[in-house]
Amino acid sequence: MSVRPPIVLCFSGHDPSGGAGIQADIEAIVSHRCHAASVITALTEQDSRNVKKLLPQNPADIICQAETLLNDFKVSAIKIGLLGHADTALAVHDIVRQCPDIPVVLDPVLAAGGGTELAGEQLISAIVAKLLPLTTVLTPNSQEARKLAGVNDLNACASLLRAKGAQNVLITGSHEDSLLVHNRLFMPDGLNETFNWERLPQHYHGSGCTLASAIAALLAQGLDVFTAVNEAQEFTWQSLAAAYLPGKGQHNPRRLFWMDA
Repeated sequence: MSVRPPIVLCFSGHDPSGGAGIQADIEAIVSHRCHAASVITALTEQDSRNVKKLLPQNPADIICQAETLLNDFKVSAIKIGLLGHADTALAVHDIVRQCPDIPVVLDPVLAAGGGTELAGEQLISAIVAKLLPLTTVLTPNSQEARKLAGVNDLNACASLLRAKGAQNVLITGSHEDSLLVHNRLFMPDGLNETFNWERLPQHYHGSGCTLASAIAALLAQGLDVFTAVNEAQEFTWQSLAAAYLPGKGQHNPRRLFWMDA
């Protein structure tokens, strides 16, 4: 009899270009020997360059889909990505608060890689008030961390976000002006760790989705937070190093790079 893979429930947007969103989640989760169950939070019109239109889905439908899955599946981790509207955040909150024993990874997608804003003040407030208290690992890039916390210093950002309820905060540093990329993990009891990564030459579409989904899959496999974060970064870096250019904009991570070995 085959062994059932751990199940990760994803609340994610759909990117028709295949670089980010639910397709990125599925590829990263499958790469870590897990099964991805998905609830689409928003449709988008986008290509490899930017998001042109955001189409949030009905919050009631999101709740119904998630409840149906949770009544059928034993979910081992939850990953939250693009929300697109404050009402969507409230719907996801209503579901996740019913699952207090399931680890939650929240990737706060506030803007597209091409620059389009994907979250206004109401959504940001909903994320902070409703979702951070339910979050096991929060994975903002440095720009997102500053928007969520309302301060500039990244140490202060992490302290504020943890005070708002996020148990662990991983702030990624690819948007900072530094020779290496410094990703910083802030954990309970003042435990902090900085991970240093070679800065790769391209602009990438879906790197944040890849990282957060990999962390969720590794938590679903039973790894502790530090180990999951460390291994997920390695997987993400390898995916970016093997990236390819499908169109006229950003590079897509090759999350199935391991198939070429």
